[in-house]
Amino acid sequence: MIEHSTPYGRLIVGVPPELFARAVGLMETQRARSASGNFLWALTGGSTPKDWYRWCVAEKALPAGLLETVHWTVSDERCVPVASEESNFGNADRLLLTPLGVPLAHKHPWAVDELTPTAAAADYARRIANLVGEKKTYAGCFLGMGPDAHTASLFPGSPLLASDDDRLFAAVEAPGKGWRLTLTPAGLRACGLIVVMALGEAKAPALQRVMTGPHEPWKNPAQVLKTCADRVVWLVDEAAAAGLGRN
Repeated sequence: MIEHSTPYGRLIVGVPPELFARAVGLMETQRARSASGNFLWALTGGSTPKDWYRWCVAEKALPAGLLETVHWTVSDERCVPVASEESNFGNADRLLLTPLGVPLAHKHPWAVDELTPTAAAADYARRIANLVGEKKTYAGCFLGMGPDAHTASLFPGSPLLASDDDRLFAAVEAPGKGWRLTLTPAGLRACGLIVVMALGEAKAPALQRVMTGPHEPWKNPAQVLKTCADRVVWLVDEAAAAGLGRN
């Protein structure tokens, strides 16, 4: 693997199995460094996390001690039933948490099945504050990045990108995608560690824009990570990094 320092965090280029193992290692290190209290880790949606979930289960990559102590959630969610194939938490639960025997008390989905989007965001904020304390979000957060450079449910042009409010979580309507529940830019800044996984040639143009283009986070939302770059690690394969001229 090759590592580089960028204005948006540490960039690590490798092949998927190496990157998946590094993700586990980062998680273990962050857990060891964390103060006592509940350790909350947020997963994310998309195809890359699904591949990581399957790899973790097949390789038995998550130590028992980690599984017994970590609390699990997702950084953002679609307003669909958890049973839906479109549910970020639902996929994490089906492919990772349930196969690994994570107890129900350590699972913290957004309440999309019971509440309206705005109410679900407020409910989630209260529950997370009760779990980890006020003005905190996740000890660790996995994110992906779409071909449009969105991350979490922060899409180009999202009003959350222009907002200077201090909400950590919010409901937002994404044009053409419906309502989403998401960690906000302020919420990202409140994370202990952020790990972004971007694999495949389809991600190369977006990664190039984020890393080497003008700083325009309203166009390339993943650039909001510049505000907390000292706690961000990018795990990308050679195909995604092809446009950077660094791999």
